[in-house]
Formats: sequence, structure tokens, C-alpha cells
Amino acid sequence: MKSLFKTVFVIIIFTGLTRLLGFIFRIWLSRTIGAEALGVYQISFSVFNVLLTLVSSGIPLIVSRMTAKSITNKDKKTENKAVTTALIISLIASVLITVIVIILNKPLSFIFADETCITILLVLLPALIFSSIYSTLRGNLWGRNNYLACCSSELFEQVMRMLICVILLSGIFPAISGEIGAALSLSIACVFSSVYVLIWYLKSGGKFHKPQKAEYIDVIKTSSPITFMRVASSMIQPVIALIIPIRLVASGYTNAQALSLYGIASGMTLPLLFIPMTIIGSLSFALVPDLASATAKNDEKYISSRVTTSIVFSMFVAFLIAPIFMGVGEQIGIFFYDNATSGILLSASAWVIIPLCLTNISSSILNAVGLELKSFKNYILGAIIMLLCIWFLPKYVGINALIYAMGGCFTTSAILNIRMIKKQVCPNLKIAKFFMKFTLISIPIIALCSFVGSLLNVFMPLLFNLMITCTLGVIFFILLCIIFNIFELHTVIVWIKQNNPIKLHNHKKEFKKR
Repeated sequence: MKSLFKTVFVIIIFTGLTRLLGFIFRIWLSRTIGAEALGVYQISFSVFNVLLTLVSSGIPLIVSRMTAKSITNKDKKTENKAVTTALIISLIASVLITVIVIILNKPLSFIFADETCITILLVLLPALIFSSIYSTLRGNLWGRNNYLACCSSELFEQVMRMLICVILLSGIFPAISGEIGAALSLSIACVFSSVYVLIWYLKSGGKFHKPQKAEYIDVIKTSSPITFMRVASSMIQPVIALIIPIRLVASGYTNAQALSLYGIASGMTLPLLFIPMTIIGSLSFALVPDLASATAKNDEKYISSRVTTSIVFSMFVAFLIAPIFMGVGEQIGIFFYDNATSGILLSASAWVIIPLCLTNISSSILNAVGLELKSFKNYILGAIIMLLCIWFLPKYVGINALIYAMGGCFTTSAILNIRMIKKQVCPNLKIAKFFMKFTLISIPIIALCSFVGSLLNVFMPLLFNLMITCTLGVIFFILLCIIFNIFELHTVIVWIKQNNPIKLHNHKKEFKKR
């Protein structure tokens, strides 16, 4: 348990800092290049993300598994061969995709709503090649349980991208437009991050050995199913990025208005909705090996306890944030982006956080016990609902169709996942009462945040308004959780006393004296 919590803590710290910097960067970028340019960039990036998933999704996981197995068997040569094999395959795949996109760039330009999109995609292609190096070597470091190297590499890449983008868009290079500068900064940052993980890999004793033909076949065979599932999942985003502007234009919006609205929704509002994923994602990562080990031991009691606790905790995080966004979403949008529309969309879409968190944690549970194909099928069903929403609803609700599409997708996936967990993993799973309690608690929290935020907005700067309102929302939410007996105050106090940093430090000093 201590090892699990330590892993989660390390991941949360680095992931949280990386996402915070990314969030700040997104705010700066949206203010610098504008909503329309951001929308154009998001469309190109969603297509690039599919190519990136194709190159660097399944192989890193396989490298991680092979590395862990080789370390257990103390077989350094096999470990190095596995890394070399995966690296060669990734590089060949990324170079081939790059060449194909370059050759077919003119035909591909017709699928985009704006001609600049294909230019941005071409600028992003170097990032694809260097990401194949980065992800493979990072997979080895992950298999070695080198969480510091893995997490710090993401942070390093984010910092480098921010610095490079600020330089490119500072006016020194007037020929570089905002969206092109954003794409170029990512490509250059990927060069630095690949060198960074290479140094960590060599420092940890990693080398490169010529692999055999059978080893190529083994890596391709084992990584293909994972790659296929993740590519199919990632295909949804570029489809949305292409369809939403087209359907908005068909509904009466101009092309500029459609791109601007999509840029606001995808580049400003959606990143805020994914804030809880910093915590839930870290828990999911640590939960997978934990549950896999318990499944191997057939420890049903432990599995039941961990599954229930993880799902309830995910609901706690989601319901802690969603009501606050519903109450003061507009003020948050104005404060961060100087854009009231993004805040209005945030208030309207905050409920999506709940099924989003439940889908994330339930998918991880299914993956941990070998039911990843079931989880993937559930996501596909949700994705079908999403595509139907974004095709038919823009005519009636405009950009809000994206909110309903995401909500429908995640709600469907979450319900089906939890049903599958109860059926095949944890028959005694009972979370309905917790969900009802959290829902009832959220109603007064929404009203409180809305009232206090509106009241303070009259005579107080927006920063202090949000600080006071959000703090009150969190405090009252926790108090209501205690009143509704979702968790006991005594348990929290005992845990704090046991984990008091000062007390732990004194214990360590006493131990050293002895």
C-alpha cells in the first residue's frame, strides 16, 4: 500500500505540475493567437494525435512489460534487444507515415475546413518521428519503475515547448503565424525531450543490441492489438474536429464563427473539464498493477474493497469540482481566457466531469483484470452516440452539441463499464447510494457558489472573488460529505495524525539516534 501511495503521489505531483503549466500555456496561447487560429490548430492537432497514437501507443507498453520481465530474470541483453527492436519498428513506422502525409498533402487538404490545417500538420510531422524515440525509451524507464525519469520527461517537454513558443511568437520571427508557431514549438520540444530520455536511458545502463528477426515479429504481434484499440479510440477526436465546423456552417454560422466556437470549446472549455484527470489518471495508473496482482492471487475481498473505494473516490473528486464550475463557470472563463463564452460553456458542460471520471476509473479497473476488450466495446457504443449528437444537434443547440455528445459518450461508457465490473469483477459493488448522496450535496453547493460569486462580483476583484467562492464551495462540500456520512471526520483526523510530516520527521530523528 505504501508503494502504491508513493507511486500515485509522485505521478500526481509531476502530472499536476505539467498540466498546470500546459493550462497556463493554453491560456496564453488562446489570448495571443485568438480563438479562430486556436480552432484551426486544434483541428490539425487532432489528426496528428491519431498518427502519434499509431506510432507510440502499443509499443511503449510492450517495452515496459519486457523490461520488467528481463529485470526479474536479470537478463540485461534481452532487455536491450527489446528496446532496440521496438525503437527500430517505431522509427520505421513514423518515417513511413511522414513520407505518406508529405506525398498526399494536397489530397488531404480537401478534408480540412481551412487550408492552413495541412500546413500545420506538415510542421508537426518531425514531432512524430522524435516522439517514437521518446515513447520507446520512456517505456523502458517505466518498466524499470523509474517514475522520476518518466514524469520529469513530460515536464521537461512542456517547459521547453512553452519557452520555444514564446520566442517564436514574440515578434522576432514576423513570418511565423500564431498557429504555425504553436505547431513548430511542439516539434522542436520533442527533439529536446527525446534527447532527455536518451540520456536517462544510457545513464541507467541501457545499450542497443542488434535484434533477431523473430524479435521483430514478437514485438509487432504483441503490440498490434493495443495499438489498434487506441487508434480506433483516438480517431473519434479528429472526426469531431472535422464534423463540428461543417455542421455549424450548415446550421447558418459563417466559417470563421464555426472555427472560433470550436476553438473556444476545445481549446478553452474542455481543458478545464479534464482537470480532475490529474488525480483520477494517477490513481488509475497505480491501480492497474495493484488489481492485476490481486487478481493473480484470487483475493476477492481485496479486489472488492479496492474497486469500491476507487470508484467512490473518483465520484468524490468529480462532484467536488463540477458544482463549483456550474456555479461560477462564467467568471472562471473571463478570468482565465477573458472570454465569457468559454465560461458559459463551462457552466453548461460541468456535469460531463462526473461520467468522465467514472469512465476513466472503470476502464482502468477492466483493463487491470483482463477485460480491456469489453471496455473498448463499451467506449465504441458511447462513441456512436457521440457521433450522432455532433451530426444532428448543431442545428438545434449550436456548439452545445459537443457538450451533449461528450456527455452521452461518457455516460454510456460509464454505465456499461460499471455494469460489467459488477457482473464479472465485483458482484457486491454498491455505489448507487453514494451517487445519490453526492448528487443531493451538489445542489446547495451550486446555489452557494452562484450566489456568493454574483454577490462578490459587485465590489471585489475577480481573482479574490473566485478564491473565496471556490474555497467556500470546497469547505461546504466536505462538511456535507461528513454530515451525509460519506466519510467520517474521525478517520480523516487519524490519518492526518499518522501522516503528520513533523511527527514522521521526529520519528526518523529518533530512529537515527538509536
